[in-house]
Amino acid sequence: MTSQTANQKGHPRGLYLLFITEMWERFSYYGMRALFMLYMTQALLFDKEFSSEIYGSYTGLVYLTPLLGGYIADRYWGNRRSILWGALMMAVGQFLMFLSACYFHEVFLAKWLMFAGLGTLILGNGFFKPNISIMVGDLYEPGDKRKDSAFTIFYMGVNVGATIAPLWCGLVGNTGHPEDFKWGFLSACIGMLIGAAVFQFYKDKYLVTPDGKPVGNPPKQKPVQASEQIRSKRLFWTMGIATVILASLFAIGGADWIGAFIYATIITVPLSILADSSLTRQERKQICIIFILAFFVIFFWAAYEQAGASLTFFADEQTDRWIGGWEMPASYFQSFGAVFIVLLAPVFAAIWSFLGRHRLEPVSPRKQAIGLFLLSLGYLLIAFGVKGVEPGVKVSMLWLTGLYFLHTMGELCLAPIGLSLVYRLSPARFSSLLMGVWYLSTSAANKLAGLLSSYYPENGVVKNFLGYEVATLYDFFMLFVAMSACAAVVLFVLSKKISKMMGEG
Repeated sequence: MTSQTANQKGHPRGLYLLFITEMWERFSYYGMRALFMLYMTQALLFDKEFSSEIYGSYTGLVYLTPLLGGYIADRYWGNRRSILWGALMMAVGQFLMFLSACYFHEVFLAKWLMFAGLGTLILGNGFFKPNISIMVGDLYEPGDKRKDSAFTIFYMGVNVGATIAPLWCGLVGNTGHPEDFKWGFLSACIGMLIGAAVFQFYKDKYLVTPDGKPVGNPPKQKPVQASEQIRSKRLFWTMGIATVILASLFAIGGADWIGAFIYATIITVPLSILADSSLTRQERKQICIIFILAFFVIFFWAAYEQAGASLTFFADEQTDRWIGGWEMPASYFQSFGAVFIVLLAPVFAAIWSFLGRHRLEPVSPRKQAIGLFLLSLGYLLIAFGVKGVEPGVKVSMLWLTGLYFLHTMGELCLAPIGLSLVYRLSPARFSSLLMGVWYLSTSAANKLAGLLSSYYPENGVVKNFLGYEVATLYDFFMLFVAMSACAAVVLFVLSKKISKMMGEG
């Protein structure tokens, strides 16, 4: 056994390297996200609707570009190179956000520095996100029973970074003085550079298979027949043309161009993958399962991701944040979910284990349905908390805390199985690409989250969403109750059939 690998009772040291790298990347992402909406509304003085549109486009594209990063890694760069370049691009993006905040008084310059920073962050995340998740599974032999727990440990890295980031970046950036936002963005930049440095220094030593072979190097090029090349090019151009046409139709229908492109892509890309002639019948079946579950994930994250959008407005404007003589920054609430994850993950693991021993553990799709139902309960709780409350009147922070508690339980029912499921069901030659497709559902969800956030009540204006009038916070939160509850019911009904397709039922 090499010095790089642990014995079978533990985990490879490479897992902890990926844990630390992902932790710092999430510190960077969530640190910036904790301040982003507040920066736009309090420093650049954008209104809530416009800020929500920018937020939705940014977070949507952040989860769209992993499709590109996964494709390039599978065919050209490999996972290692993609992760490093992605990390460095994200550090540059955070530095541009820092520069934007330095010149926030000059709104035109600050706005374009911000857009340049967002664009660089979006591209960098595309190379980083799908490839680091795939490398977790590659550290183990096929069939290794430690793999599921490895993804759980890796998921903890996400939440450690998500816990620390809003606390630190909120402390130095969300001070009530617009000129201080820059220190939060600079902290996010430094965090990303630390993650990139740790990965670069230790990747060759620890990122190896159990028999010592390096993981994540560029793929070996195989001879490709001319007919295959022609077929691949035709498929690529067909997909591209179909995406442009469909996006144009969505734009004509009223969607903005970024949203139109995201919504078109979530239709054309999965269909293009299924059209690949090299897929066997079983592989197509497995890929269809990924797509079905990814569809329901959209409804979960569209509501959950209000944490960085409308719930930030609510925390800032209508939540009593005084604890003794100290007023807690609104950005701190974005750490609540991650803290609850760390506290509740062992509890849920024990619950699933207990139910499993007694043959009562729900199948994976049913767990996701339970997650959507808990999400709905969270919004129902806060809807009653604000019912009849006038604009500007602040309510107890217990309402928002209760919402995040219920949402965290929902996340633990839904999110951890996703990465493991995609890795387990994906054909090896499409692993990074299909991980990108999984994040594509999160892209659509985040864009939808920004759209829904724009209906947040503002200045007494009554807003209309598909015939439903949103005049109060109660109306607004009930939107999410209805959306997530309906998705939960449909998935619960379909869960038995889906689980049989997966071989769980």
